[in-house]
Amino acid sequence: MYVVTLTFSENKARAGELMDGHKAWIRQGFDRGLFLMVGSLQPNRGGGILAHGADRETLEAFVAEDPFVVEEVVTADILEITPARLDERLEFLAA
Repeated sequence: MYVVTLTFSENKARAGELMDGHKAWIRQGFDRGLFLMVGSLQPNRGGGILAHGADRETLEAFVAEDPFVVEEVVTADILEITPARLDERLEFLAA
């Protein structure tokens, strides 16, 4: 399981012009079964993604395709988490 943070850079003002491409990239992440959740980092710091179902190399390559990453609107950080204890509703993450 991975947590991906997309932290705004100095180029944050360009986010509006790239938003359609970023949203399409998010949609593709869900369609490919990579993303479980996306949301905003507060207050207005960027975005966060919970990802599962791919190896790190695949996820890194996909994150590198995000228009926000390509145009350096955000800095991406991928944190890998190996679950040690899970609520039964999240047992699928242990695989």
